[in-house]
Amino acid sequence: MIENSMFEEEPDVVDLAKEPCLHPLEPDEVEYEPRGSRLLVRGLGEHDVDEDEEDYESSAKLLGMSFMNRSSGLRSSAAGYRQSPDGTCSVPSARTMGLCAFVILVAISVIMVIYLLPRCTFTKEGCHKKNQSMGLIQPIATNGKLFPWAQARLPTALMPLRYELTLHPNLTSMTFRGSVTISLQALQATWNIILHSTHHNISRATFTSAASSQEKEVEVLEYPFHEQIAIVAPETLLEGYNYTLKLEYSANISSSYYGFYGISYPDEKKENKYFAATQFEPLAARSAFPCFDEPAFKATFIIRIIREEQYTALSNMPKISSVPMEGGLVQDEFSESMKMSTYLVAFIVGEMKNLSQDVNGTLVSVYTIPEKIGQVHHALETTVKLLEFYQNYFEIQYPLKKLDLVAIPDFEAGAMENWGLLTFREETLLYDNDASSVVDRKLVTKIIAHEVAHQWFGNLVTMHWWDDLWLNEGFATFMEYFSLEKIFEELYSYEDFLDARFKTMKKDSLNSSHPISLSSVQSSEQIEEMFDSLSYFKGASLLLMLKTYLGEDVFQRAVVLYLHNHSYGSIQSDDLWDSFNEVTNKTLDVKKMMKTWTLQKGFPLVTVHRNRKELHVQQERFFLNMKPGVQPSGGSYLWHIPLTIVSEGRNCSKCQSVSLLETKSDVINLTEEVQWIKVNINMTGYYIVHYADNDWEALIKQLKINPYVLSDKDRANLINNIFELAGLGKVPLQRAFDLIDYLRNENCTAPITEALFQTGLIYNLLEKLGYMDLASRLVTRVFKLLQSQIQQQMWTDEGTPSSRELRSVLLEFACTHNLENCSTTAMKLFDEWMASNGTRSLPTDVMTTVFKVGAKTEKGWSFLLSKYMSLRSEAEKNKILEALASSEDVRKLYWLMKTSLSGDNIRTQKLSFLIRTVGQRFPGHLLAWDFVKENWNKLVQKFHLGSYTMHSIVAGSTHLFSTKAHLSEVQAFFKNQSEATSQLRYVQEALEVIQLNIQWMEKNLKILKWWL
Repeated sequence: MIENSMFEEEPDVVDLAKEPCLHPLEPDEVEYEPRGSRLLVRGLGEHDVDEDEEDYESSAKLLGMSFMNRSSGLRSSAAGYRQSPDGTCSVPSARTMGLCAFVILVAISVIMVIYLLPRCTFTKEGCHKKNQSMGLIQPIATNGKLFPWAQARLPTALMPLRYELTLHPNLTSMTFRGSVTISLQALQATWNIILHSTHHNISRATFTSAASSQEKEVEVLEYPFHEQIAIVAPETLLEGYNYTLKLEYSANISSSYYGFYGISYPDEKKENKYFAATQFEPLAARSAFPCFDEPAFKATFIIRIIREEQYTALSNMPKISSVPMEGGLVQDEFSESMKMSTYLVAFIVGEMKNLSQDVNGTLVSVYTIPEKIGQVHHALETTVKLLEFYQNYFEIQYPLKKLDLVAIPDFEAGAMENWGLLTFREETLLYDNDASSVVDRKLVTKIIAHEVAHQWFGNLVTMHWWDDLWLNEGFATFMEYFSLEKIFEELYSYEDFLDARFKTMKKDSLNSSHPISLSSVQSSEQIEEMFDSLSYFKGASLLLMLKTYLGEDVFQRAVVLYLHNHSYGSIQSDDLWDSFNEVTNKTLDVKKMMKTWTLQKGFPLVTVHRNRKELHVQQERFFLNMKPGVQPSGGSYLWHIPLTIVSEGRNCSKCQSVSLLETKSDVINLTEEVQWIKVNINMTGYYIVHYADNDWEALIKQLKINPYVLSDKDRANLINNIFELAGLGKVPLQRAFDLIDYLRNENCTAPITEALFQTGLIYNLLEKLGYMDLASRLVTRVFKLLQSQIQQQMWTDEGTPSSRELRSVLLEFACTHNLENCSTTAMKLFDEWMASNGTRSLPTDVMTTVFKVGAKTEKGWSFLLSKYMSLRSEAEKNKILEALASSEDVRKLYWLMKTSLSGDNIRTQKLSFLIRTVGQRFPGHLLAWDFVKENWNKLVQKFHLGSYTMHSIVAGSTHLFSTKAHLSEVQAFFKNQSEATSQLRYVQEALEVIQLNIQWMEKNLKILKWWL
């Protein structure tokens, strides 16, 4: 899956969100369904619970306290407390009665001690206190009976072999009926069948044993807190034998973006159409059908869908039959799937058209709603090329007979890799020749490459548990960029990968970061939080670094071996490194090297100092905190770092060398004394480099004389590193600006984009604090560096993809700050477009800039809104929406966010983008945060607490705060939420970013005032 969001003293300003006229609607009351589960204490004190397991129950639950359901967000009511009887006294003697009284007194005393225990924080997980011994606790099912399993993870006594799933969705009532038959194998003897199920009304359950073909009705116990059900079998399930469980049930089609969910959309005739699709990763298959919903429980699937005649049904596998039924219904049956995890199961019902092409026996098809079928050609051509490339590179044929790609009208994620049935947002799959820019083309190509790569990394070979999600997402992200470099070289995708690495390292430099392989992932929020830029882009960056160090041939052989050895299996990180060690024949211990990168958070700062022919190097963690004495959590840090070096000497021009730094410091011998040295060639290593003063000066001098001695990647890398080091206080801010003085002679996209990003961060902080004159002087300084390049830009779509992207960036910068008559030209183009009622063609690469300038007028904004409501091209609608959200009228901004939240005219999938865009600009940065606060419960209900969308919303509405007042406000808001919310990683990250902004301004504001 790729998350769409991966594609961000208080000034004298009225707190607009508190103005009554801006908030006509009060937040709806959020209703919470009581969990209603109760706990029974058994044998208190007889069995200690291992602290390391962090069992979900605690002494708080012994007292009958209620807790919130992790995944569904449903708040429980207070649950009753039931105590198991200790038995009755058989002989009513005084001694026996005294003994009974003593036991009761001791039990009451223990309970009171636990209840009154000091320094104990009661949360939904219970009372957390070190060295606290607890008794064995058994949960109670919703019907009051004992539930036979107390862990969040399923037991491993049973393994599902095959599911036969029949579903009959009703897209009018948004309900469905289903039945699932699960073939099981007992891996060890057990009485209990424990699996996942949530929000199902199970009407019948039957069990068939290995010895008899006779079905026996069995009782189903439900425990919603863990989204589990249990069936106590009528006989012991014996090791090695197979059994069958059949469940019949009904449920609602989800109104969120998770599970089996439904949407409606207007067609060309403005008639409402209905559509149902699935999004199961990570934990939502259990809401569509009872199943063993953990990635290691792989099985095969036979799926049948009962639908109305006008709809098309799709699933993972090819359709093998369509049987007419009574009432105008049709039952489609799909062939049995490969062995796969439940989160990869998918099915779709809706009105669709498709375009197809055969690729060596695999039918590749792109589906969309009928009126957009003309926008699928690029996706089909791209998929065909990628499928052929991956099959050759991995030396494993794609194992299915078909590969469908479906554009879904309303979809939260960017895309999802369901085996054989890839699902996408319309904007990440469809390409409109009249409105899609070069950036749009690159986006569609990248995301298709990512999801097709998943058919091997994630589908064929799957991580055992979510703590190793990076094995799925990191590899798919790496292959996304690698494949584009090989077969779409003209797109210059390396520029995007470089930019992604810069932004990921900024996140990874925070104390709130985490290792990409994280053993403590258990709860649903923790699982969902793993879907962040670290799992995707840090994982991909480490693979790039390893490929560069080992060489492309060795890297490919190891990857091929890994896929061959573990096809259809579940793996852990060590399995990957073992394959590399086998290929390197242990000449390099890849496992030992790479564990230093995957098992600890952050990355190294490599400091280098040149002394004649010696290069002194040392490493420490790059920790983005400027306060003296503040150390990163997690203890000492040491990495095995591949150091790549390029230098300029008398006898060797651009000499290159490679060393592996395995210790805290070392000395590297150079072949001669050199004029300058650059470490981390092309920024393929995941680390930042700090040079001694004379080495920085030598590099700055070389950039001014001839910057093209270094690659554009190296130039962008130097800009990134020096500004990050200036933020850390390692180099003066003036030196960073001295380095970018060479930009007058820069013509490549990557260095200019990085320079604008770094200076843009400073501008945003100054602007939001009200230092408008200082911000304006900063813009003037940057403009003088880029004036020549801006003047050269033409308002066309001509040139290479990279030069076209640079044109978009430069003209956006110029028009945003009213430079070089940019706004005048843009307004002229907009007026002509508006006069033609939107039929006049605009250059796609500057379309967003033109729309933003046009949206500054009341007439222009209203016209853009009317076009947004009527257009069918998602590419053009996205550009219009960004322009609408760039308005300076806060009432318009509030209306956009409110409308998107309701999903009426602007789909809710766009809300996080809107909040980020509104929060970026001065008029809306306070409004965005107040909107998030006001609508927090609705947001969590729609998107899930731990989701990347919520991460993006919180970051996008707070990342430009830089006052202690705002820090206190954000802290207070999250403190008033549940403890689970306040402990979320993205909440801690948001608070840390605000603190760092405050520190940066305290350190640099006086310098900027004096220097600018």
